Amino acid sequence: DYDARWERLEAEGHNPHGEADFVDSLLGGSGRVLDAGCGTGRVAVELARRGYDVAGVDIDDEMISGARAKAPELAWHQLDLAAFDLGERFDAVVMAGNVLLFTGPGTEAAVVGRCAAHLSPGGALVAGFQLRAGGYTLDRYDTDCAAAGLALAERYSTWERGPWAGGDYAVSVHRPI
Repeated sequence: DYDARWERLEAEGHNPHGEADFVDSLLGGSGRVLDAGCGTGRVAVELARRGYDVAGVDIDDEMISGARAKAPELAWHQLDLAAFDLGERFDAVVMAGNVLLFTGPGTEAAVVGRCAAHLSPGGALVAGFQLRAGGYTLDRYDTDCAAAGLALAERYSTWERGPWAGGDYAVSVHRPI
């Protein structure tokens, strides 16, 4: 199961909170964060533990139920990322865990657009995902972000800010133009 995988990695000495560390360093210890494609809430719960005002969105009933069980005090929304509207703005919207690879085929631009619509002025859309031949590419992602009024600000090869020199994984930060 998804949570057991992260628990096993932590037991093996790996940091299970790289995404939360990244967002924390980006925001400097305070702010509102939307975990888009939150799954069972791993990133959102950790950010809330650090004092962030957090909400999570995921379409999967089982995943949202898991998130609600972990942290019932947080705002969890079972909604489609391609069409959601919370009527709120956030300092960061994070899509961790290959979220864009799990959305419906052809919905990536809509997902990026909805996430961008939830950013505060000066906010950041942060996404990390695997790059596979024939899959969703960084060029398409950057184009989708530009269409949503966002420009690339930073790109890394890991959540630990490894330098980007190409490869099979990218973490990107886009900000409103």
